[in-house]
Amino acid sequence: MSDKTPTAADPVMADSDSFKVGQHVTSTELIDDKMVRGYADLTGDHNLIHVSDEFAKKTKFGQRIAHGGILFGLASKVLGEQMPGLGTIYMSQLVNFHAPVFINDTVTCVATITALLPKHVAKISTVVTKQDGTIVMDGVSTVKLPGSLMKDVVAAPAKAA
Repeated sequence: MSDKTPTAADPVMADSDSFKVGQHVTSTELIDDKMVRGYADLTGDHNLIHVSDEFAKKTKFGQRIAHGGILFGLASKVLGEQMPGLGTIYMSQLVNFHAPVFINDTVTCVATITALLPKHVAKISTVVTKQDGTIVMDGVSTVKLPGSLMKDVVAAPAKAA
């Protein structure tokens, strides 16, 4: 895989044969108020457990919790941008939520290739933990590996200055 950062004008995709079982990548993200409110606005999910401090204080959590979809989105980001990377196509995702993520928690997603299947398909384990090591989400993704969709990716011609 190239060390070059891909762009729409100059995409770099890994060959689907370059992946190995056990290959993994890790990504860490701060789940802050801005992210939670932005997700609520994007999806229309303004459940008070996510957006109201006053309401959340009265719940068993005692404080606001992040939407589970944010964690799923983090896994999607890891798969689409890091490994397998540009050109990955989601086929399915099994997700299990185990514990809440609170505002200002830092979460880490580890994605590990667990199986390489025929027709350039891979099974990838996704595990998300909080800063204290608590597993908050895990699951299995099935993806079409990059490089299997196109034979050649041609960069757009450079514009003259």
